[in-house]
Amino acid sequence: MDRQPPTRTTATGRPTAPVRVTAQDVTAPAVRHRSRAVAAALAAAVLGAAALAGCSSSGKPNGAIASAVEKGASAAASAAASAAASAVGSAAGGLSSAAGAAAGGLSSAVASAEAAASSAIAGVKGGLDAKADVAAGAVTTTPDGKAEVPLTVTNPEQQANRYVIQINFTDASGNVLDATAVTVSDVAAGQSAQATARSNRDLTGTVKAVVSNAVRY
Repeated sequence: MDRQPPTRTTATGRPTAPVRVTAQDVTAPAVRHRSRAVAAALAAAVLGAAALAGCSSSGKPNGAIASAVEKGASAAASAAASAAASAVGSAAGGLSSAAGAAAGGLSSAVASAEAAASSAIAGVKGGLDAKADVAAGAVTTTPDGKAEVPLTVTNPEQQANRYVIQINFTDASGNVLDATAVTVSDVAAGQSAQATARSNRDLTGTVKAVVSNAVRY
């Protein structure tokens, strides 16, 4: 049997229209309130997550985030500094190698020149030491850049002699820059002769000439 909705009577005893309570009237306010509560909770969760991720309660950057940023910046700076140091080190190494190679080449050339001049002296059989017989003048520079020095050879003996003379060209500190051998033929007994010694390569700066060795025969 269908249950009829309850009726109400007025003061005169007449029944009034039955009161209908619909499902919408009963549940709608509850659903509406529940939706608002869920939305508010979600919003609070999102805001809370954002706050935790980016900021602390004081409004300052979150310590973990700030630390990570600082570490990243420090790592980037270290990498840049390392790359710069590596580049500088490579450049310095290249310059050092080039300078070393140039110095090595010059040293080799000087050693070869000295060896050749000494060999010319050593090749004289029966020669006598004659360094005291040779005087070197002032060094000048030729138009083509070579160092040149005049030599005066005086023969103290009673017979004519030949001379082989080694001249070393040095800088102001005495470092050998070049070397050459000069041959002077038939210097009469008790007489002097003139000769000229010239460097094998261009020399600059202050250059001196030293009689390194000489023999007469």
